[in-house]
Amino acid sequence: MGERLNRVRRKFEPLLRRIFHVYFLLVRGMTLGVRAVVLDADNRVFLVRHSYVSGWYLPGGGVDFGEAMEEALRRELKEEGDIDLTGEAVLHGIFLNSHVSRRDHVAVYVVRQFRQDRPPEPNREIVECGFFAITALPEGTTPGTRLRIAEVLDGKPLIATWR
Repeated sequence: MGERLNRVRRKFEPLLRRIFHVYFLLVRGMTLGVRAVVLDADNRVFLVRHSYVSGWYLPGGGVDFGEAMEEALRRELKEEGDIDLTGEAVLHGIFLNSHVSRRDHVAVYVVRQFRQDRPPEPNREIVECGFFAITALPEGTTPGTRLRIAEVLDGKPLIATWR
């Protein structure tokens, strides 16, 4: 059942992305999202796997109309990982995500001070999540996710595009 669902998801993922971006084109001139490199005390990074796209990602999502980026970050971390910020989230950079759309930008924050009482149960949006050692990222971790992690932890130079 799981492999069949993955095949269906891979087949329809490009169509769903296109539909969402056409919709956002009509209601927004530009799309803005937030993501976080959430690091625990052992420098493990928190990743999520969504039900509607394949791969492992940094937690985050879209900034709603009238919403500040940090507010969106707090909301998305709570929704996707039951993570509450207990300190400042530090802006790492803002990146053009032309892989998705020429209008899509993503603000990436580094989060080291947080509380997570317990990992959330799988739901309709997040099917899996957890903290992973940098040397043992799960198979399917996206190139953009790997790039942002390397920038934060290995001091790699920032690249303006998401990739």
